[in-house]
Amino acid sequence: MSPLLPDATPESDALRERFARVAMRSAPVPQAVFARGEGAYVWDVDGRRFLDFLAGIAVNALGHAHPALVRAVADQAARLIHVSNYVTTPQGVDFAERVVRLTGAGPTGRVYPANSGAEAIEAAVKLARRTGRPRILAFENGFHGRTMGALAVTGKPALREPFEPMLPGVDHLPTDRAALEEAMGDDVAAVLLEPIKGEAGVVPLPDGFLTAARELTRQHGALLIADEIQTGAGRTGDWFAVQHEGVTPDAWVLAKGIGGGVPVGALVTTGAASDLFTLGQHGSTFGGNPLATGAASAVLAEIERADLVGNARRRGVELREAILGLDSPLVTEVRGRGLLLGVGLAAEVAPRVVDEAMRRGLIVNAPNATTIRLAPPLIIGDAEIAEFITLFADSLKAAA
Repeated sequence: MSPLLPDATPESDALRERFARVAMRSAPVPQAVFARGEGAYVWDVDGRRFLDFLAGIAVNALGHAHPALVRAVADQAARLIHVSNYVTTPQGVDFAERVVRLTGAGPTGRVYPANSGAEAIEAAVKLARRTGRPRILAFENGFHGRTMGALAVTGKPALREPFEPMLPGVDHLPTDRAALEEAMGDDVAAVLLEPIKGEAGVVPLPDGFLTAARELTRQHGALLIADEIQTGAGRTGDWFAVQHEGVTPDAWVLAKGIGGGVPVGALVTTGAASDLFTLGQHGSTFGGNPLATGAASAVLAEIERADLVGNARRRGVELREAILGLDSPLVTEVRGRGLLLGVGLAAEVAPRVVDEAMRRGLIVNAPNATTIRLAPPLIIGDAEIAEFITLFADSLKAAA
């Protein structure tokens, strides 16, 4: 049985109490107060070490304090952090060219740089409106962000209802082909989907659904918009999850892992979608700043150089097999691809598993009561997987 971490010190508890006094009540009291990180590990203010298998919710693709990212941020901060969007920088151009190449958007590919995934979704919603059509089709239990436009396309009523009325013209469908075929029409501007629903418990789309959505949107002249905020930047074992099925959408929404921890997002378009925005129809003060785009370019370059896409694919298979090999009656299945995995549980004890894992120095999370989500840094290897399996097995036993 792996040992439990020492109790938090009064200093740590005091910091959590100070946070609780000043933070908006939309944020829970934090489980820990972290001070530094290295690779796949973080240390709290008490010096306790944690194995990070959440990576800031699929954000820290290179882990913590990776030299390539540290160097890029430090060098850029010493030169130029921000300029207005009336000009550009080499970093902004390089970032845009890089994501066009990696997505496969081709010669018509264009990029709108944003500050977050929610802002990139807002840009995608506005892009859909530019078609002149009134309807957007999204899906039940999908999650696209918490700003008002992003919330309108999010398929979780409990998140939307406190803020209604929402943006009109959005239909939330069951994720099956028959429902999509019935809802499609020439008044549909766009179909917005996640290749894997991360916040729903790491739930992949049904087999063939993505290809069917591509066919139906083409037939009706609608946009297909892929929300790759959580699945992009190599996390699923390909650069972007739609590439597993050979599908090219009209637009990709990117964030999280592309910045490795630096806030950045992007809307990438191809084909006719690249001509929908005209001068002045969208913009952002901070979007595309050289600090964020320089950091993102460095992260994407390192993922490419070190073949971390391939590592995510290989380690994901190893991790899945190791979890399914555990002697635990709680584990019923492992969903997802690459290093975005959802461990299905036989009972509603996922929050308890998360708590037990934290007590042992392992960071995971529970998007719902029967799922443990794993999204470790793409750099993990044999040692991290072996340590995870030991800590996770003990956490399952303690929570059962």
